[in-house]
Amino acid sequence: MINPQFQIDRDRVYSQVPYFFPDLYDVEYALLDIHKQTHADIHEIRVAAEKVGAIFVKVASLLRDLDDETLLQLGYPKEALTYCRIKTIPQEYIIGRLDFVVSNSDIKLLEFNSDTPTFIKETFHANDFVCNHFGLQNPNNDSTDILRREMRKAVTASWKQLNRPGTPKIVFTSHGDNIEDMWTTRFLQEHLDLPSEYVSLDELKILTEPVDEDGIVIEPGVFTPSGERIDILYRQTYPIEHLVNDIDPTTNENIGQELIKLIVENKVMVINPPSAFLLQSKAVQALIWGLHEDDKYFTKDEHTIISRYFLPTYLEPDVFLKTNQPYVRKPSFGREGDTVEIFNGLGETINAEPQRTYSDTLPVYQAFHPLPLATVQTTTGEKQQHLMYGCFLLNNKAGAIGIRAGSAITNNLSYFLPVGIEESLKG
Repeated sequence: MINPQFQIDRDRVYSQVPYFFPDLYDVEYALLDIHKQTHADIHEIRVAAEKVGAIFVKVASLLRDLDDETLLQLGYPKEALTYCRIKTIPQEYIIGRLDFVVSNSDIKLLEFNSDTPTFIKETFHANDFVCNHFGLQNPNNDSTDILRREMRKAVTASWKQLNRPGTPKIVFTSHGDNIEDMWTTRFLQEHLDLPSEYVSLDELKILTEPVDEDGIVIEPGVFTPSGERIDILYRQTYPIEHLVNDIDPTTNENIGQELIKLIVENKVMVINPPSAFLLQSKAVQALIWGLHEDDKYFTKDEHTIISRYFLPTYLEPDVFLKTNQPYVRKPSFGREGDTVEIFNGLGETINAEPQRTYSDTLPVYQAFHPLPLATVQTTTGEKQQHLMYGCFLLNNKAGAIGIRAGSAITNNLSYFLPVGIEESLKG
């Protein structure tokens, strides 16, 4: 049963957050509840995030040097292999999100969303309003400053790479018909603090061949609806693995591959950069674990980090079946829990996400580490929910932290659970 007063309080708190989405898919999304943590808890998660991020950054250069066949075996689309290998700016990624299982002092990495991470508006912005409501300290207070600084550094590096006169034309883009994506992108645009424009994905214009207009040759590139050439494009929700197969419904041209070609040819810069996509595949975790077991590539300290924070991950389930260990099968380029399955030690399915969008994507197999349970307050009463922590990395600097509360497999119907620091808690 819905508590009328609780609903009123929830509406009042979240109405203070400009351009937010407390409800998604016509159901409750943002909880008027808060998970209390100590300063030590937050510090430990951020330390873990930066150490894990450094492992991924080290592996990026190795990935770029792999042959085509090996990259294909790791699940990368054939059409994106050239894109994978280009290094446009010094940063490997600008905004990424690590998903963790956090249970007491045990922190284990589930995956790294390095290319087009969501959960930004919630953690960097909305979390503060809920902390104020409950009288708790917001652990994410300084994260927006880091975000602004790293975005500006990425733009500066991108503009230097283009080596063009004047000032850059910066455009932020997302699916304009998706409120979550649009307002997240607008939030990032606002915090760049540089002149920019928002253009919906479907309004971008891609010119693939030179065009002569009244004696003036217009070179290939990406353009705004008014015809301005875009120098730097921030794509919030345009994953490369989807982009490679994107067809223009009017011309039937593969505009996704055309855009990739423009990026490779240095006609336009994108943020996150191509190297962020290189790290997006969950098969990278299988590579990291394999190198860890091989005991040759990483230093002693790096092995310690991997042992502490990473979960055994492989491209086949054999190791888990031989040892009767529960495991998870997930698509290498899956999102929002889609196509994820949990198996017991006998290889029998014990939980599965009904959405099967990524059934044809290369799977990876990861040791099962259950998400802890907690009671959360919803508009319809208390619920037992599994908690998954997300910690953002901004060019490998730890940023905002938040929690998704949902089923044993975190999916797109999971709640946003804010995080606050209670000074009276020890630690």
